[in-house]
Amino acid sequence: MRLDASQLNTFLLVGAAVTLLAIAAVRLSTRVGLPSLLIYLFIGVVLGDSLLGIRFDDADLTHALGFAALALILAEGGLTTSWEAVRPSLPLGVVLATVGVGVSVAVMALAGHYLLGLGWQLSILLGAVTSPTDAAAVFSVLRRVPLPERLASTLEAESGLNDAPTIVLVTLVSTSAAADLGVPAMAGLMVVELVGGAAVGLAVGFGGSLLMRQAALPASGLYPVAALSLAMLAYAGASTIETSGFAAVYVAALVLGNTHLPHGQAIRSFAEGFAWMAQIGLFVLLGLLASPARIDLGTIVAAIAAAGLLTLVARPVSVAVCGWVGRLDWRESAFLSWAGLRGAVPIVLATIPLAEKVNGAERLFDLVFVLVVALTLLTAPTLPAAARLLKVTRRSEPRGLDVEAAPLDRVDADLLQITISPRSLMHGVEVGELRLPPGVSVSLVIRSGETIVPEWRTVLRHGDELLVVTPRSLRRRTEQRLRLVSSAGRLAGWRGPDPGARPAD
Repeated sequence: MRLDASQLNTFLLVGAAVTLLAIAAVRLSTRVGLPSLLIYLFIGVVLGDSLLGIRFDDADLTHALGFAALALILAEGGLTTSWEAVRPSLPLGVVLATVGVGVSVAVMALAGHYLLGLGWQLSILLGAVTSPTDAAAVFSVLRRVPLPERLASTLEAESGLNDAPTIVLVTLVSTSAAADLGVPAMAGLMVVELVGGAAVGLAVGFGGSLLMRQAALPASGLYPVAALSLAMLAYAGASTIETSGFAAVYVAALVLGNTHLPHGQAIRSFAEGFAWMAQIGLFVLLGLLASPARIDLGTIVAAIAAAGLLTLVARPVSVAVCGWVGRLDWRESAFLSWAGLRGAVPIVLATIPLAEKVNGAERLFDLVFVLVVALTLLTAPTLPAAARLLKVTRRSEPRGLDVEAAPLDRVDADLLQITISPRSLMHGVEVGELRLPPGVSVSLVIRSGETIVPEWRTVLRHGDELLVVTPRSLRRRTEQRLRLVSSAGRLAGWRGPDPGARPAD
């Protein structure tokens, strides 16, 4: 197909309009508490042949572009994930992403065959494509739910890691290789692919971070491009040697995001913007591929039944089987079961059997499409209420202190701007009584528009703005100490743990 200048103009016009509409929809989705994927899917359906008449049925192209978009989304997830925060929950996240997925696949495969009347191949595919949770869908909703770090990081780790094994499984089943290999050989192959992909990701991540720290690029804008390119290099390199590209891209991005790279904040912001673009394009494309005219009442009923089985049986059983790793109580297990949101990943996985021309793949795609929409409408709006009902929400941070940060990349430090609100107990506290970690300093106090270079005995007041310089390695301790003083005053060390206390001589 040739593309001349006039067609290019039309393509750019429509593409820009759809992108701006999708960006505006983010605000709407945040207000109503639904993941933005529903709005993006709706835009794609409206543009499709059933309504506005754009005909699109290329499953192979959707499969390829879907994988590229998922790689970008996983790269952003790795770059913005704090290793310090996710490390305690990593064992539970890994088990949920592997053993938990296996349990869910088994339950859904049995239900698909004996309750929905699907053949074994389609039943196993149904279990495989619906078992992984979706990071984009999960965290578009969980931003509004003040979860304890343990639960939030578990969901984050699971969502980042469970794509890789399920993609391997769906590919093997779609090509009928699973029947030839047998279960033990298939499990071994999955382990080899995952370990190999992780090894490639570690090599690219550590090697790339070393190069980026030593390189002196002529423009700061090149560093985000280089970081994202390294993540894509890990994905493509691992896929080329037939290991898991998705494991590689997530691990590489996780390493890059947790090493002190030049212009680290700019890298994360760039990756976040790129991931949003990938999500918008992916969901609109999937909406285009779906055909409402093809979805009959039987498909809707089967999809709702499968959604109920997945939410009320398969997911809780998988969490119960894996819960011993994290020693979850029943409230945490119940919330993790309900918070297993599905998003673009199941629909993208359903394009694999479409591309492989599996018998019944079109029906499977339609069923999964309806299932994802139904689950999103059911679980996403109810997550905040579920968290409150199960009493798993953490106490809200005291709003007596507002913190903003800017990177000081050349000196490997951050500049924190602290605003002392009228509710803060930091009022009346002297700068010396803050007892910040060694190496951290209050460099400036702004009061009523005037700047004050603080001394040890300078007394802080409501409405003051503080500029605090902290080494990046101490930023978390510094913020914890400031919030502690803001909520408990100068006696903060007596009223709770004191992360900023200086070591005894």
